[in-house]
Amino acid sequence: MTENEWHRIDPADLPQEGRVGSLVVDGRPVALTRCGGRLGALENRCPHQGGPVGEGSIENGWLRCPWHGYDYDPATGTPPEGFTDAVTAYEVDVRADGAYVRLPAVPEHGRTVADVVVETLVAHGVRVVFGMVGHSNLGIADAMRRAEERGELTFVGIRHEGAAAFAASAYGKLTGRPAACFAIAGPGSTNLLTGLYDAKLDGAPVIALSGQVPSSVLGRGAFQDLDLQTVFGDVSVWNATVGAGADPAELAALAVKHAVDERGVAHLVFPDEVQVLGSERPAQVPGGRSTARRGDPDPDALAEAAAAILRARRPVIVVGHGARDARTEVVALAEQLHAPVLTTFKAKGLVPDTHPLGAGVLGRSGTPVASWLMNESDLLVVVGASFSNHTGIASYKEIVQVDDRPGAIGRFHPVTHPVLADADRALRALRAAVAGARPVDQRPDVAARWEIWRAEKERRASDDRGRGVSAAAVFAALSEALPEDAVLAVDVGNHAYSLGRYLESKGQPVLMSGYLGSIGFGYPAAMGAWAADQGRPVVAVTGDGGFGQYAMELTTAVQHGIPVKHVLLDNHGLGKIAKEQVGGDFPVWHTALHNPDWAAYAELCGATGIKVTRAAELPAAMARMFATDGPVLLHVEQDAALL
Repeated sequence: MTENEWHRIDPADLPQEGRVGSLVVDGRPVALTRCGGRLGALENRCPHQGGPVGEGSIENGWLRCPWHGYDYDPATGTPPEGFTDAVTAYEVDVRADGAYVRLPAVPEHGRTVADVVVETLVAHGVRVVFGMVGHSNLGIADAMRRAEERGELTFVGIRHEGAAAFAASAYGKLTGRPAACFAIAGPGSTNLLTGLYDAKLDGAPVIALSGQVPSSVLGRGAFQDLDLQTVFGDVSVWNATVGAGADPAELAALAVKHAVDERGVAHLVFPDEVQVLGSERPAQVPGGRSTARRGDPDPDALAEAAAAILRARRPVIVVGHGARDARTEVVALAEQLHAPVLTTFKAKGLVPDTHPLGAGVLGRSGTPVASWLMNESDLLVVVGASFSNHTGIASYKEIVQVDDRPGAIGRFHPVTHPVLADADRALRALRAAVAGARPVDQRPDVAARWEIWRAEKERRASDDRGRGVSAAAVFAALSEALPEDAVLAVDVGNHAYSLGRYLESKGQPVLMSGYLGSIGFGYPAAMGAWAADQGRPVVAVTGDGGFGQYAMELTTAVQHGIPVKHVLLDNHGLGKIAKEQVGGDFPVWHTALHNPDWAAYAELCGATGIKVTRAAELPAAMARMFATDGPVLLHVEQDAALL
């Protein structure tokens, strides 16, 4: 406890006769009044429903609460005769040097349910929360504030809850560990859903935390009253409300367990009054609840897969995002077999394009190098890939499929040789089993196909119709300038296809909205990647359509010092949709966009803006972008026809 203290009021905050005003004194809300020559100081909280009496008015000598019209004495806070509820009054002293108000001692903070939850999340490895503080989550927010002051947690306050969920999803995709996203009841929580569906469909662990209306009005049609457990029932793998009699540590620990074990969204709901209930429960520490999933392949399945590889003359390895932790074994098997490695778009960079057996991305966002090699193959060894129709893995080929999820095996069509196992262990076992394999050395084919494709890319990069820069030129320049330890976050649109096709990765991972394919993902995802490793360069690549959905998050990056380097390809429209309209024999309709000068917009937000209108300007602009501290937006005027 601290002693009662007198606090001097700034003369500018003193009200005139017959007026009332609000201010914060020593972190506490105070209403100052002046009526009949008397100066009064009241707690700025009506005892009825907590209304801010300092925002009310003085009428006929009474202070009227702005919410429900309750009256109180402006100096003493007492109600009219016949009523007993009163506003707490503070002592006032007008001295020669000004007016002073005496506030009561501040009680020491007592441990709450919210503290137990936050401490348990931290103990289980949650280090970052993206979200927005509001009226129905203040107790949890205050516990997060204390954790941040202890250096245990980073809270990133965002401008839209959808960005918070996308950032948390990207964090999970990059690290395999959960971050949290945080919102109020009602619309704040429903705004999380799109980003959470991205996490669900791409198997990213995320913790979603929702404030809720007080239990006393829940289900009665109160303001922002939604049944959040029902709302989140489909998007989450686990979903619970922390009630007054619940064990908050147990529920928080279970949330992390389910998010990680089931690679999805775990959701906790906190009624407003429960958050601040006192609790002496200790935080729950990890241990004994989960174990690493390191499954060995079935010997018979492994033998069949090995026999197929031993028979093959031109085997090709196709890897997806599920093979990210088996990179070393992927490369070792490829080098043992002299077999090309093709990646899905989500796995771009898992094997560098600079590797003699790296063949780039397969599918709609891919290279003709990859598609040619797949077409010439007599066996596909597919590891950790989802067989998306966008990737176009040839179903008519003989296929060895390795995955650690039973539901992923033969997901869209039967495969010849299914192997259910951890990718790293399965590939290590396959390497030993096919030690005698002597397939064709395909390195010369890989080199020849890259030579053909690079010549074509160079021709496309030099195209100039005087209407902006070609996508090939943008990604040629980015390929040269991109730091080797960078991570890229790409949005949805024509620019994404171009990135998959033209950017030559040296091993940099790419984050994308895979199965959901949600526009707007790119910039929030870059913030999530930064939170995962604040020393690593992070590049967002978006179109004007996607960035427009979360453009105000640039101010979030400025506020929190998030140094995202943003390459924005501006074709002044929803280019991919226009292309689909034409392809479907529809007229192009309502896909044009009216944009600001994005570089100037960046400067207004407090970031660095750079504008490029010609390909010749790209190398210097890229160099400046990566050399500049803080968030940078590189605005490239793109020729919409040069994809």
